[in-house]
Amino acid sequence: MNLRDYVRDIPDFPETGVIFKDVTPMLKNPESFKECLTILNEKVDDLDFDVVLAPEARGFIFAAPIALHFGKGFVPVRKPGKLPYKKHSIEYTLEYGKAKLEMHTDAVLEGEKVLIVDDVLATGGTMEAICKMVEKAGGEVSAILSLIELTFLEPKKKLRDYEVRTIIEY
Repeated sequence: MNLRDYVRDIPDFPETGVIFKDVTPMLKNPESFKECLTILNEKVDDLDFDVVLAPEARGFIFAAPIALHFGKGFVPVRKPGKLPYKKHSIEYTLEYGKAKLEMHTDAVLEGEKVLIVDDVLATGGTMEAICKMVEKAGGEVSAILSLIELTFLEPKKKLRDYEVRTIIEY
């Protein structure tokens, strides 16, 4: 099965000139979604990690089943105002402005090894910020796992201090 067949290009979204990689056709098809999760699990089968962490919202879709498969906990990273407990937060710069992410202070404990999962790795800015937040909490990033990598944006340059594993490259 070619998973690329289930990724749809949406031109000029969220802004003019951007081609958005839409994974919803893959999610809608049970066979492609299952195949995707099988491959993602195989990509990290050799890693040592304690928890699986993902940014909202599409990262949750892939990270939660991976956490269950490996018998690990799942940690959500959210936009401000979405988490009810004490939080770690980080503000970071995007191509078009600033953003902020938060996670509970007890989500990643001192010495825990963290697998970070998302659907698309673009510039690497969001992942870099999440890695810093994990480290600030005392955790260690085992790897970053993403379904899609936009190689032309060179995210691995920004994430050169971390192991990055992906399935589909554009």
